[in-house]
Amino acid sequence: MLKKVTPLLIAPLLFGACSVAPGFERPQAPVSDRWPTGETGHTGDIDWKGFFNDARLRKLVELSLVNNRDARVTALNVEQIRAQYRIQRSALFPSVGGGLSATLQDAGTSPEIRSYDLSVGVSSYELDLFGRVRSLNRSALEQYLSSGEANRSARLALVSEVATQYLTERALLEQINLSERTLEATGKTYDLMKQRFDAGDASELDVQSVNTQVQTAKVNLANYRQQLAQTRNALTLLVGGPLPGNLPKGGSLGDRLLDDLSPGLPSQLLTRRPDIREAEHNLFAAKANIDAARAAFFPSVTLTGNAGLASNSFSNLFQSGSGAWLFAPQINVPIFTGGRLRANLDSARIRREIEVAQYEKAIQTAFREVADALVARRGLNDRISATEALVGAQQKRFELADARYQRGVDSYFQVLSSQQDLYGAQQNLIQLRLARMANRVSLYKALGGGW
Repeated sequence: MLKKVTPLLIAPLLFGACSVAPGFERPQAPVSDRWPTGETGHTGDIDWKGFFNDARLRKLVELSLVNNRDARVTALNVEQIRAQYRIQRSALFPSVGGGLSATLQDAGTSPEIRSYDLSVGVSSYELDLFGRVRSLNRSALEQYLSSGEANRSARLALVSEVATQYLTERALLEQINLSERTLEATGKTYDLMKQRFDAGDASELDVQSVNTQVQTAKVNLANYRQQLAQTRNALTLLVGGPLPGNLPKGGSLGDRLLDDLSPGLPSQLLTRRPDIREAEHNLFAAKANIDAARAAFFPSVTLTGNAGLASNSFSNLFQSGSGAWLFAPQINVPIFTGGRLRANLDSARIRREIEVAQYEKAIQTAFREVADALVARRGLNDRISATEALVGAQQKRFELADARYQRGVDSYFQVLSSQQDLYGAQQNLIQLRLARMANRVSLYKALGGGW
């Protein structure tokens, strides 16, 4: 009689393929197939280790991916959702349990009533005839995959932020170096001008004009040093601990700290950007919830049964003729639910429409971020070239003004004006080079990064 139970245990495998869920296609991307700048090219996976050429930056990124607390929390959230998916997936399989029991009953007569049972049973297992359980499992799977993409998106944001703060640190070091050199030069000029004033060869106005340059350089230097300390605090937080003392030496903004990137085609964003893939998995999860809500309108079949051995004496429990089984199927047909099933289905459909809109918005946002980065890249390259030429011209102007002043041809105001303009152009060049490096980080992030 035990053989008759076996088909009941494999029934889910026979009926599990039956489903009322219709097919589903990904919505068409609501963006152009070309970038506004006209740039094209093929970009595969963007390995951050290949993108970041600076050894110090690579080490900081490695430390942040291991130690950053936000990254840890995000990774743990993924594991939690994975566990929830495994719980939901377990509903696809019967819950089988076994037990051995003995009963001794005193009925006031002799002998007492005794019974022994050894059984293996299936408890309250729902046959997934219309795909409700599988749809819920598919929804849980998509939510788990979505959380994985959210984790990847968070890691990409972390890598980008570490790179941005590091580049800011490099720029501030260059600004400090420039301010120190300017302060040293203007300090020497001030000492000479003070000597000439004491000798009656220079006016007090000339002395105070040079002193203004000295004080301006001191203010800038103090400001840059404060910003540098704050930037390093930010790096410490991102890295998850104090910056090691054995880090490799860092480069300058004039070096090739980062690779340049080609944008590829807009369609590649759909498979590369983690936020788009996250929105896509949320969309598929919403579709699976519709399938589950639709399947709830159909009857459900729940199985409860067990098979085993029973005897009124333990010595006869394993002898022939002691087999026993129980099969108790239950069919539930929804007749009147007060509109609950219809409301659940409507809610699932609205949720799907919301996810479609969010999916399309994620694509449009990604398209704009890449397009903006490409436009900025072109503009920054032109501005840097012009500013480099401007710095050269201002340097030549300062040298000529200083020579004319030394010969007594022009007043010191020409020297003062040219020196101020040169200092400003040099500061602006550092900021533009920082903006170019930051733009490459933004493009790396907009294109979806890579591991």
